[in-house]
Amino acid sequence: MKLSDFDFDLPEDLIAVRPARPRSSARLLVAEGAARRDLHVRDLPGVLRPGDRLVLNDTRVIPARLSGARRRGDAVARVEVTLLEPRADGSWAALLKPLRKVQPGEAIVFSDDLSAVLEGVEDGQGRLRFDRVGEDFDAALEAAGQMPLPPYIAARRPADAADRDDYQTIWAREAGAVAAPTASLHFDDALLAALDGAGIAFSHVTLHVGAGTFLPVKVDDISDHRMHAEWGRVTARAADEMNATRAAGGRIIPVGTTALRLIESAAGPDGRMVPWEGRTDIFITPGYRFRITDGLMTNFHLPKSTLLMLVSALMGLDRMKALYAHAIADRYRFFSYGDASLLIP
Repeated sequence: MKLSDFDFDLPEDLIAVRPARPRSSARLLVAEGAARRDLHVRDLPGVLRPGDRLVLNDTRVIPARLSGARRRGDAVARVEVTLLEPRADGSWAALLKPLRKVQPGEAIVFSDDLSAVLEGVEDGQGRLRFDRVGEDFDAALEAAGQMPLPPYIAARRPADAADRDDYQTIWAREAGAVAAPTASLHFDDALLAALDGAGIAFSHVTLHVGAGTFLPVKVDDISDHRMHAEWGRVTARAADEMNATRAAGGRIIPVGTTALRLIESAAGPDGRMVPWEGRTDIFITPGYRFRITDGLMTNFHLPKSTLLMLVSALMGLDRMKALYAHAIADRYRFFSYGDASLLIP
């Protein structure tokens, strides 16, 4: 398939720069089979069936944007850093702007409590070694960093104090993501309680969302595209829960494409879940045979994006084009802080 197959025109004023408040007041486009309904996220308990299981990504977004200074004598250069992921040796992969302003061996100072040395450069990415580790690093990063808002929001406004809560799920606990699992941002305590009361179960998995989620596809033939790899984990408990739900006739519905990609990586060809930990670069496009996913809750995605390809694999390309045309005409809000859809083929 061609990249142009996944293109569409989106009015710029439909790109959300702030989330709905309260979270569960966001709109929800429900597409089940050939049917379509315009609801709100708070209506989810009445849409799902007792015995269904939602799979939730419990990754926690770190304040991965840092502004620092490199000094050479009296010369000072400002350097903007976006952390990408930790490496096994304790260093961090990062984007530096402008990269040419820093040489290997030079330090970048972000605050009185946090600095890093550039150890090297590979494929346009810097390798940073911070002067703190463990809880000391976490605390210093929390004080000095900003939330890494997606480029289409950051271009329109800077991150602020509200984003510390808005760009984090209420169940986030495993620090390591540099982008949020945004479909999960629609859930609040009242909605979780209502879902529990309606007989809907939950399983938690972890996939640390990387900055590569925003990278554009640059090839015309999508089969030539290579996904960025992200670290994830499915515990034995979560695997057992999903297997039990399937055995009882319930549906497995991941909340967000990150949770979907992880469980599809972990499931066997027969759909049975097993404990899993590692890096996944699974690329789901039309023609993919889903192993365990029965539906998906997700936001509305960028034109020509791998995420639009994924939902088209689940629902069919023509169906997704029709749903997106309806969402645009009905003025749903798009992207990370936008509205949601529930897709059940």
